[in-house]
Amino acid sequence: MQRERLGSRLGFILLSAGCAIGIGNVWKFPWMAGQYGGGAFVLVYFIFLLILGIPVLTMEFALGRASQKSPIELYKPLEPKGTKWHLHGYGMLAGLYLLMMFYTSVAGWMVKYFIMTASGDFVGLEETAINQKFGDMLNSPYEMIIYTFIIIILGFAVCSFSLQKGLERVSKFLMIVLLLIMVALAVNSITLPGATEGLKFYLVPDFSKMDTLPEFARVASGAMQQAFFTLSLGIGSMAIFGSYINKDRALLGESVNVAVLDTFVAVTSGLIIFPACFAFGIDVNSGPSLIFMTLPRVFNNMAQPIGQIVGTFFFVFLFFAAFTTVIAVFQAIIACTQEKFGWSKKKACLINCVLMMVLSLPCIFGFLGSFDFLGKTMQVLDLEDFLVSNILLPLGSLVIVLFCVIKRYGWGFEAFKEEANTGKGLKIGKWMKPYMTFVLPIVTVAVFVCSIISFFA
Repeated sequence: MQRERLGSRLGFILLSAGCAIGIGNVWKFPWMAGQYGGGAFVLVYFIFLLILGIPVLTMEFALGRASQKSPIELYKPLEPKGTKWHLHGYGMLAGLYLLMMFYTSVAGWMVKYFIMTASGDFVGLEETAINQKFGDMLNSPYEMIIYTFIIIILGFAVCSFSLQKGLERVSKFLMIVLLLIMVALAVNSITLPGATEGLKFYLVPDFSKMDTLPEFARVASGAMQQAFFTLSLGIGSMAIFGSYINKDRALLGESVNVAVLDTFVAVTSGLIIFPACFAFGIDVNSGPSLIFMTLPRVFNNMAQPIGQIVGTFFFVFLFFAAFTTVIAVFQAIIACTQEKFGWSKKKACLINCVLMMVLSLPCIFGFLGSFDFLGKTMQVLDLEDFLVSNILLPLGSLVIVLFCVIKRYGWGFEAFKEEANTGKGLKIGKWMKPYMTFVLPIVTVAVFVCSIISFFA
């Protein structure tokens, strides 16, 4: 099977960033910054993104480019004979499916909220009525099936075309429009009366928020997890794009470019949300409900129809952010099933489309009830998110790191460095070897432990 190629370096960067940029940037990052003290959290997040996220991302890109395979097959050309690293390929494919089992539903929420905002459903509503809208949506499974299936069908339709004419072309358009919308919304929020206090909270570190050891540990743990999860590392969603590029550019520099773009979207999301919340007296410590239950109140407090227009564009932005991740992960799933079963692209798209529709149903109907899991009450989405974010991503990244640094039984640091440094651009130096070999695995284990502890805390 001839390997497809991306048409440009810009396409690779925007496509990889589009996979990383998603609901974690525009939904989770702002509410975590709000709950973890604003500027202090953002500063610690930057540090962990630099020392953890970028090195692991470089390793994923290197594995994909060196193997020229999809996640399910990428270890086989590189692993020493007799070793079983390739078993992780099945874990990565499982992680891709599991991620989309709930992510497509959440992307459907964005479509629903775009329609409600554009049609003026929130105009004039009080807090209780706005909150009720979110609950009514979750308790309408058959309506949510329609929105989720639209996301799934549209996603596989885009991926059914050639890589350059489908995924790359659409991702370029979505990413450029996404960035333009974000900048416009951020300028609008920053210029609101009273926005200065929101900017101060968000951008000026207040170290009194973590002046005790327990508070410091809480902020550091949250920032470490967010820096790790924002790049979707460990399940091959980034490795697949490494397999589609040539060897013109060194991979550390490309990882930095993707991380910078990913971080720009996360930080700009905060610039949209926090000045507006402070301007209209909205609690920034609202947690996960910050976007769906709090921001419609922000838009209502603006002069109409300006608030309705701004809100509509905001949920268009959210949809674009979610959909770029959906089509990128779908591409990884399609490539895995093509290589594993020898299917054509059309057949892989059709079968996976039907399969994904079926797999999305537990999440959709799961909001009608809850269950107990290890002493914690949760819904299906919570369990699926826990398995991906707290188990498969950190453990998968640990396997990738160990494979890239263990010499005798793995790929080895020198082979990884040679691949990563091929081409022009920022390169991995010899001085990085001790850090990547000894410190990075420990930090990755720490992320896993902290994510488990924080989930059940």
